[in-house]
Amino acid sequence: MAKTRIEFLTVPLDIVSQADLGDEFMKIVHSRESSQVCFVSIWDVLRARSNPEYLNCLQEAALVLPTSKSIIKGLSFLKYPPVVRYNPFPTIIHLLGELDKNYASLYLLGGRKQVLLTSEKNIKKTFPHIHVMGRFVGYYPKSMETDIITAIKKTSPSLVLLSDGIKGKHLWSYRKKKQFNQGLFLYYKDAFRIFSKRKKRVSNAVFEKGFEMWYEIIRNPLKVFLIFPYIGYLVILLWYRCFKIHRK
Repeated sequence: MAKTRIEFLTVPLDIVSQADLGDEFMKIVHSRESSQVCFVSIWDVLRARSNPEYLNCLQEAALVLPTSKSIIKGLSFLKYPPVVRYNPFPTIIHLLGELDKNYASLYLLGGRKQVLLTSEKNIKKTFPHIHVMGRFVGYYPKSMETDIITAIKKTSPSLVLLSDGIKGKHLWSYRKKKQFNQGLFLYYKDAFRIFSKRKKRVSNAVFEKGFEMWYEIIRNPLKVFLIFPYIGYLVILLWYRCFKIHRK
């Protein structure tokens, strides 16, 4: 079954089953257009509601995949059809597996030098049929950006995987979309740190219970103050439910 796009609190989300994700991903790759896949947390939903540029970025994305259990509960509360929630890193592994089966190509952008090189080594070891066309570190000076864009255009990779150190995050490829003739872009901040084993990925057990945010709070106690925008989110849900605001 093909993906179905819905709007949740004005923010686009895609309904696509785990079984269909690989085919949907390769369909986008084979379209030979410049686009992106976005992972969206509850905080991203709230950000998109107040940031028109980010909202447009999600609207133009080829795939918008929810990651937060709070989104799934909110969708259920507003009586949407069931939506699959995706754990970002295992999803990236699945998508790289699809590239590997199709002998596709990859460009790596982001992270510190050693982290990036170790990530590339581990990706090549795990996915031997993926052609890594190039790589460039994150946290680079703005003067290097033209060279990076030129390198990506020349190599024309099937997927550009972006990680930490990229200014604009999801918006990096969105803002430069017209400079790329083709290619799929995917940003995940922790991708290279997990590939290089500098950081542990969220386990499936923790993710399924929706406890991943507690690990973030332990690492950064200031994130406890996210309770306030979360309360705002609950109020918005109640408003939509009480007044039966039209949903698509």
